[in-house]
Amino acid sequence: MAVLTPREGADARRTAGEDPGPGSAAPSAESARRILLVSRDEHLDSLLARRRIAAHLGDLRPVREAPDEPWPDVVLVCDDEDATGRLRASGVPVVHLTSGHRPPGDPPARVDGVLHRVHRPGWLPDSAPGAGEARPTGLLAPARSARGRQRGGTLLLLSAWEVPAAEADTFAAETVPALVRAALRRTGRCDVVCDTRLKPIRAALAGLGDDRRVRVSRAVDVDVDALHAEAEVLLAAPTLGAVALARARRAPLAFLPALGEAQRDLATRMRRLLPIPLVEDPEHDSVWESSDGAVPWDLLDPEPDDLRGAQRVARTLRQLALAPL
Repeated sequence: MAVLTPREGADARRTAGEDPGPGSAAPSAESARRILLVSRDEHLDSLLARRRIAAHLGDLRPVREAPDEPWPDVVLVCDDEDATGRLRASGVPVVHLTSGHRPPGDPPARVDGVLHRVHRPGWLPDSAPGAGEARPTGLLAPARSARGRQRGGTLLLLSAWEVPAAEADTFAAETVPALVRAALRRTGRCDVVCDTRLKPIRAALAGLGDDRRVRVSRAVDVDVDALHAEAEVLLAAPTLGAVALARARRAPLAFLPALGEAQRDLATRMRRLLPIPLVEDPEHDSVWESSDGAVPWDLLDPEPDDLRGAQRVARTLRQLALAPL
């Protein structure tokens, strides 16, 4: 379980461009409304959802769940049902967000007495019966949609959340080194970012390049959205967080081999809508297509896809902090 620190919350608001302006006094720590943000560090979608919503909190002051911290006025929990149940019992308003794609037959868990939201864009059909009980947020896009003018290298964005260990370890040992070697030949450097299984990935990549050419990081330790803004190529596990990155920036995207039932289902559903390349052969030219038109994002219906999902959830949190139901 992760909480957003006060410093991280301030950094996120600066990233979003929220500035009180000259002559405006920021609210004091004593007067500001407080928010507790909880996510699963080992789940890529959960972590990205929390950070993207945090960028739009306005004057809400993030606090830790600790004895020396004041109690929050509102809580956002991304995916952690146990934390939702525990915090709901305190009487503080809680919003529970299901951040990642769920396969058919695996609806989001329900906790009575809280507001439920589910990260799902309007153009993506609901795959899990019962998920309709939670209000869709729309796409949770990064706070900044611009990409760097001088982009280079490859971002390899991995997720092994709820993937069987044997499947994840085989992928780390056999597939990831081939991908990194191809990335180095094609783009010169590679950032490998994973939500879990860091140790076997590091072991598999030992000796492939120095720290300037190959960097391996846990998603919780780096700014994934910023890394993508500076990357030339995005190769990603089929996750909603990765789709939101590429969709918001109209950037190229290729799906890595799907791991686990949820990734396989999302990849199938997305490729029914868009011709997203699959990384079946790291040497195939289509994998390294880096033009902004490589994926025709305009084919998606723009009406239910306003990219304001993070702002929408943050607005709900601000309203609950001021006037709880």
